[in-house]
Amino acid sequence: MKTIKLIDMTLRESSAVRESSLTFKEKLEIARSLDRLKVDVIELPPVQGQKADTLSNKTIAAMVSTVLSAAVDVTADSVQETWESVRSARHPQLNVIAPVSPVQMEYTCHKKAPAMLEAITAKVKECRSCCENVEFTAADATRAEKEFLYKAVAAALEAGAGRITLCDTAGILLPDEFAAFVAEVKAQVPALAEKELYVQISDSIHMGAACAAAAIREGADGVKCTAVEAGYPTLEQMARLVQVKGAALDIACQIRSTELTRTTGQIEWLLKPREENDSPFANIAIGETASVCLDENDEIGEVIKVVKQLGYDLSEEDNAKVYEAFRRVATKKQFVGTKELDAIVASTALQVPSTYHIENYVINSGNVITATANILLNRNGEKLRGVGVGDGPIDAAFLAIEQIIGHHYELDDFQIQTVTEGRDAMGSALVKLRADGRVYSGNGISTDIIGASIRAYISALNKIVYEQN
Repeated sequence: MKTIKLIDMTLRESSAVRESSLTFKEKLEIARSLDRLKVDVIELPPVQGQKADTLSNKTIAAMVSTVLSAAVDVTADSVQETWESVRSARHPQLNVIAPVSPVQMEYTCHKKAPAMLEAITAKVKECRSCCENVEFTAADATRAEKEFLYKAVAAALEAGAGRITLCDTAGILLPDEFAAFVAEVKAQVPALAEKELYVQISDSIHMGAACAAAAIREGADGVKCTAVEAGYPTLEQMARLVQVKGAALDIACQIRSTELTRTTGQIEWLLKPREENDSPFANIAIGETASVCLDENDEIGEVIKVVKQLGYDLSEEDNAKVYEAFRRVATKKQFVGTKELDAIVASTALQVPSTYHIENYVINSGNVITATANILLNRNGEKLRGVGVGDGPIDAAFLAIEQIIGHHYELDDFQIQTVTEGRDAMGSALVKLRADGRVYSGNGISTDIIGASIRAYISALNKIVYEQN
């Protein structure tokens, strides 16, 4: 069974679904949501010389684990800038986009066919010198002169592209016509057989998903989609196609279909036009988040500014400790993002004597039982036990601790990640609790991720108790 790729263009095509520009925080939330869905590729718009574009790309790159593809306009001189904005991603990719139909070449690029062929070759080579994974997108391919299209695709492959996207930008073909078109390109460009072939189809006549299915039948490896309706097949449409016709077409996809409707609903809400002050992230402006990607050249003032944006109100002594730890990390990494800064604060600031200690804990969880947690804590020699029932083992554990302390603190943030590899990998958990308007973070490390989460919660709790006393 062949696993097809679903490539999401929501961020790349955000201007098509929302008149106003997305805020910095909205871009991050959309990228994080798409990453949780396990889309195969998240596509970003071209970097247009604005610092905000580069910063948002860098921050997204630090956040997601899926392939991150940044668009490169064939006529723009921005390859190096675009590459720098995504190079820190776990799986970075550059996507050279060029029109190949006569009308689009002359109208948008003011180039004839020979000049466009040279531009495609040069731009793909330049991208390939920076990045191992390069894609070439033939925009308006269905209205191109056939011989030129074959030459353009072959030239891109020869220059180093490993993926080709054929676009029906106008959305003028019926499914059988598009299938024949894909089959003909594959036949005329033999080198395509060893590369990945994607399709990008306009849904202007509501045939996008049907044309995508026809292309998959002809051997296409992936389909460009959007999370919400934006004139292309949506993620839900393609996931439904795989669900209903997967056996007949012998295909599958890796997207988390059980979370799809809820997540795309959240993204749709984020993309709805709102008044300037109605955004859920209105309190965070582009200028205020300019320090999200910090490097070793940033002074203590810039670092502490971001620390305050994250919700921490530290003493001068703790600020100095955080900056010293930041410098140690920054000298080893290209940049330090909010996730790393959170961990630095949790491990260096507000280190206090422990009021609560973990004696032991028992967790029961499974797919046929409700998760329960039985936790025993020690407070100044007194043994305190709590039992919690929750939506999953970590939720149950946190509820058990709340039962012991007799208080509920707002969980401002919770992150888990592995810090080593292998079956005996160490897990790191970060818990941020809010009390009296201040944020207290705790960090826990264990080979048991539930144990790491409990330790992180207790660490944050001890800081709250110390401050209140």
